[in-house]
Amino acid sequence: MMRAALRRKPFLKIATFNVNGVKGRLPRLLEWLAETQPDVACLQEIKTGDATFPAKAIEDAGYRAIWHGQPSHHGVAILARGETPVEVRRGLPGDPEDVAARYLEADLHGLRIASVYLPNGNPVPSPNFDYKQRWMERLIKHTQTLMDSGVPVILAGDFNVVPTNNDIYNAGTWRFDAVLQPETREKYARLLSQGWIDATRQLHPKKRVYTFWVNEAAFRRNAGFRMDFLLLTPSLVPRLAAAEVDAEYRGREKPSDHAPVWIRLNKK
Repeated sequence: MMRAALRRKPFLKIATFNVNGVKGRLPRLLEWLAETQPDVACLQEIKTGDATFPAKAIEDAGYRAIWHGQPSHHGVAILARGETPVEVRRGLPGDPEDVAARYLEADLHGLRIASVYLPNGNPVPSPNFDYKQRWMERLIKHTQTLMDSGVPVILAGDFNVVPTNNDIYNAGTWRFDAVLQPETREKYARLLSQGWIDATRQLHPKKRVYTFWVNEAAFRRNAGFRMDFLLLTPSLVPRLAAAEVDAEYRGREKPSDHAPVWIRLNKK
């Protein structure tokens, strides 16, 4: 029944959501899945090991999942309604000693979809910031191979970069943060120069759009950042019908500090 219903839909809804702890935020995650029904949901910062990921609760909600977990830190997952994600890659290539769970790639619905969680990088300067720069270089190298493959790809996640001053309520207040540093912005710009299309900016080129608020007070006055993106290969742009943020979920009880971001792609 679920597969038949999915086939009748004229579109795919694909989302990214930094849940900031999948077990602690499970009520909010299940609530969001039930109310908005994305076909694919890429999660970041699940903050739990592989053995303790709440697979049963998510399956009971109608989703099949793959995940790359890590106790207490990081962690990514891909959830799909009506289709099982076929894992392609677990972990970003380029440094076999880096075991942080930050990257997961799968095939589903005729797409290659990656759930991505970039390092935060604070403080600046620090080894954390150096690691962030190395990780971004590895990402740029890998995403070039994805772009060159000719496969339709979506990179979905928390990129921990504020690309421009239009993506933050007050750049001056946060000018020393890693997400605004020139090195971070330059590497993100190099990533986009491969041909990736920022879905939100494609449909809302000048609108103030935020996906992260550091605390409830910041959310109430809409003092936010835009750091969660869905990046598309150019072949997907003609199918892009909507790109929005479910900001209201940031205002609910015990929420993540990020809000879900989603796109709607018309089917071929």
